[in-house]
Amino acid sequence: MGTTDDVVAITQVVVRERESRDLGYWNRMLDCFHPDAEINISWIHGSAREFVEGSKDMAARGMLAKHRLGPVHVTLNGKRALASLSGIIDIPTLIEGKEFSLSSHCLMLYKVEQRSGLWRLASFEVIYRRDEFIPAILGQTANVPADLLAQYRPSYRNLCYSLHLKGYTPNLTLAGEDRPDTVKAIFARLYGWLGLPVPD
Repeated sequence: MGTTDDVVAITQVVVRERESRDLGYWNRMLDCFHPDAEINISWIHGSAREFVEGSKDMAARGMLAKHRLGPVHVTLNGKRALASLSGIIDIPTLIEGKEFSLSSHCLMLYKVEQRSGLWRLASFEVIYRRDEFIPAILGQTANVPADLLAQYRPSYRNLCYSLHLKGYTPNLTLAGEDRPDTVKAIFARLYGWLGLPVPD
């Protein structure tokens, strides 16, 4: 079991990483990760540095995501921890010249590890739940190609379409509640890394 100080430090590095992403504090964002951290989310599978550089590029393309975060839950085992939090990713999206806000509901998962006395993030992954487009002006509508949308997973299909509009090829194999087997697998892997059984 860790101390209260450990839980606070882990919680703060998770929140600092997300706030840095939203505010464009790129150096501070990178400092939240261990150099060998691995990121695997809808638009990137790569290193922490690639994630930060990709986030800068995403902002430059006008894809200015903001994050609404729930409380951080920390499970500790020695110098390793799993941090999880529910969140909503809000992304302004233009469809047929009309303004919409994409809201992607998900569970964010971080492996966190203490090295040389410092807690830093060792990975970042997401379980996708559902998403929707909300018009910026009430009553505003736009057409989304049904054949394209049908290619995407129900748990994050609108997010995939928003990424498609900005030139990204989304990863369709990620954990999502539309495929319970993927959720079971990601928890088995993360708790295995933590050295603890998956809660029942």
